[in-house]
Amino acid sequence: MSLAPLAIATGPLLDLGLLLGGILFLYLGAELLVNSASKLAVGFGINPATVGVTIVAFATTAPELFVSTVGSIGIGDDIGLGNILGSNIANIGLVLGASALVRPMNVNRDVLMKHGPFMFAAAALLVVLGLDGSLGALDGALLLALLAGFTGYLFYTSQQGEVAVTEEVEIDDSASATVRDGVVLLGAGVCLLGGSMGLLEGSTNLLRAYGFSNLFIGLTVIAFGTSLPELATSVVSAFRGEAEFSIGNVIGSNIYNVLAVIGVLAVVDPLRVAPSVQSFHFPVLIGFTVGAIALMAASRRISRPNGVALLGGYAVFVYFLLP
Repeated sequence: MSLAPLAIATGPLLDLGLLLGGILFLYLGAELLVNSASKLAVGFGINPATVGVTIVAFATTAPELFVSTVGSIGIGDDIGLGNILGSNIANIGLVLGASALVRPMNVNRDVLMKHGPFMFAAAALLVVLGLDGSLGALDGALLLALLAGFTGYLFYTSQQGEVAVTEEVEIDDSASATVRDGVVLLGAGVCLLGGSMGLLEGSTNLLRAYGFSNLFIGLTVIAFGTSLPELATSVVSAFRGEAEFSIGNVIGSNIYNVLAVIGVLAVVDPLRVAPSVQSFHFPVLIGFTVGAIALMAASRRISRPNGVALLGGYAVFVYFLLP
């Protein structure tokens, strides 16, 4: 009996296992990073409010950062850029849409007015900088400078007693830094790196066999994988009636994805912006961003019909990506 069919069958199964395992390790790594880094920072005397708007905010973006960096350097820059574009579109269409289906969400005016403009500014700046066909070190430095300004703004508002928009986390201000926290932090980095490699290896092997491009893989499977932490936490928060966190999670993630991840990638390894990205993916990103802000500003509520519309828009976007 020939073993050839078995060898062919186990390849995709192994790739699927790598993909799913990569997503699991990314989620685990982000959770460990939040807890260990927060405890270490507070243990060294950093104000808990400052931890909430800096370290915790970074932790929610860590999966995208690791996956995009490893993908861009090891596979191609289409992976990194595609991941961020796809992740930000998924955060609005998929995450907000699914959360609204679970429970209609009222929009906090302060979160929208004070942080919504930053989400639009980040997306618009990315588009403007990418119109020349590349994102180089100078472009990355500009994005990182805006990131520093946004983080400083979050720090200022946290000192004034306002709630951060990125992540809800219990931080014990009496905690002390321990060796165990340092080991857990190191373990978080290992999980993120391993998860990134598993997600990239599994998804590229699976989809390349069917003729899909790196850009498509980054925009869809990898973007979905790195958005799962936001999807899970936002849906659970919506179920609990914590709409402000669900919405703030999306806004904060989209801001940090562009400013932090693309900023770092452009400085480390300049990115090529394909003509198809300029003509289709950039306009879709701006459309989803403006549409979400307008929707929230118009009625101060995201209803279930709005959720259906957002999910439908995301489905249409994925459909047009198909070759």
